[in-house]
Amino acid sequence: MHELSIATNIVEIAEAEAQKHGSRLIRTIKLRLGEFTTIVRDALEFSFEVARQGTLAEHATLQIETVPLAVRCPTCGPVKQPAHEICLMCPTCGSPLQIVCGEELQVEYIELDGSDA
Repeated sequence: MHELSIATNIVEIAEAEAQKHGSRLIRTIKLRLGEFTTIVRDALEFSFEVARQGTLAEHATLQIETVPLAVRCPTCGPVKQPAHEICLMCPTCGSPLQIVCGEELQVEYIELDGSDA
């Protein structure tokens, strides 16, 4: 389960930011998680509960915004309904699609004890 190492890295990032700002408490960590990643949201949430123990984020809330998959065809432009299978070909012309968004794993913000970082 690689979600535990990801959750540990997220906590480390948040702790580094908290220390940079002289904060002793992390209240919230907000993530953007693309739906076209190999990360299982439930496993990440569970792993976060484990990873935050004994850290500045011990009582922090993890908020996850799911970023939907968006693709575009280099020939036809944006594709409104990407295939739900792993076939990233344009339904109109058959060209390979480019992923525009949906692969994100990004810490969007960290809320510290009374301030935002």
